Amino acid sequence: MAFRNLISSVARAGLVASAFLAATLAPAIAPVSAQGNELQSSFDNAFGTQAREPSTFEAIYASSFEQRIAELADGSDGRIGVAAWDLATGEQITVLGNQLFPMASTSKIAVAAKYLEMVEQGQYSLTTEFPLLIPVRSAKFSSAAAPVRKGNSMAAIDLIEIMITRSSNPATDALLAAVGGPQAVNDWMRRQGISDFSLDRDIATLVRDDGEYDPANWIDPRDAASPKAMVRLLAGLYRGEYLSDESRRVLLGAMSRTVTGKRRIVADMPGEARVSHKTGSLNNTSSDIGIIESPDGRAIAVAIYVTGQGSRGAREARIASIARALYDGFSVRARQDRNWVNAPRMGGG
Repeated sequence: MAFRNLISSVARAGLVASAFLAATLAPAIAPVSAQGNELQSSFDNAFGTQAREPSTFEAIYASSFEQRIAELADGSDGRIGVAAWDLATGEQITVLGNQLFPMASTSKIAVAAKYLEMVEQGQYSLTTEFPLLIPVRSAKFSSAAAPVRKGNSMAAIDLIEIMITRSSNPATDALLAAVGGPQAVNDWMRRQGISDFSLDRDIATLVRDDGEYDPANWIDPRDAASPKAMVRLLAGLYRGEYLSDESRRVLLGAMSRTVTGKRRIVADMPGEARVSHKTGSLNNTSSDIGIIESPDGRAIAVAIYVTGQGSRGAREARIASIARALYDGFSVRARQDRNWVNAPRMGGG
């Protein structure tokens, strides 16, 4: 709560975020006053800009691998959050890993997981049918929830497939309604021990009201998660901690068939790498989270959230370059530490 209040207080003070970013990244600019210095310090603490100046990379990050990721995730043109976990070696790396970013459609993995748990409990089946919930045109912010109409009914297994592989919003809202709404998904995440995750609106409302804040310089706690929280979700799903083998095969299988985001995590991956992922896109933000499997049996859980950067193409290029650097860096570390070969292997589904 204190963190959220800090962000709000900075905004209420009428500070322009882009100006602060420029100030914090410019060399040797003296503060104009004690109050200005204090406000700049508050901004640095909230957005992590000060700790990410290129001149400080070498002092902060212990290895060239970590320095490379920090450089690629430089936030001078917008906030970038990264979390990655090599599930074989246990090594982790983060940049702004605890900061909140807009989940956009990456939240759909959690919606699917909640529904699959209900299947395991006998409340639904994979063949239970639900109607697509199709948005009805309405003015931004004109209602607490955007109006929708019922479309054709589809089996849950098909709704999961198009929700993940093609990021269908009507399919997502159909399953979100079936599981009991956003709070039911939040409760499922909390039961798995995952915090820093909040789903607050259905997708129709989220999309209709998109653009209220610029995520490059504003942290909205609604429909947001930290990169570390999403990597924990991915790791638990991959390792079978949250769902049965059958449910894991359904969800990870759909993620392996994702057709969105061809210029993101998968763009620069070598041919031998297998990627199962879910993308997200909203105003001035692009993201991609997933599991990267290497031919030597390792799996890396990755969450990359990028805001700003000037264009969607630039955001996607940043995701691709960070993902490839993570894959290469972890591969080098694994070759240096052969102890990981004795670690338990986890099937990818």
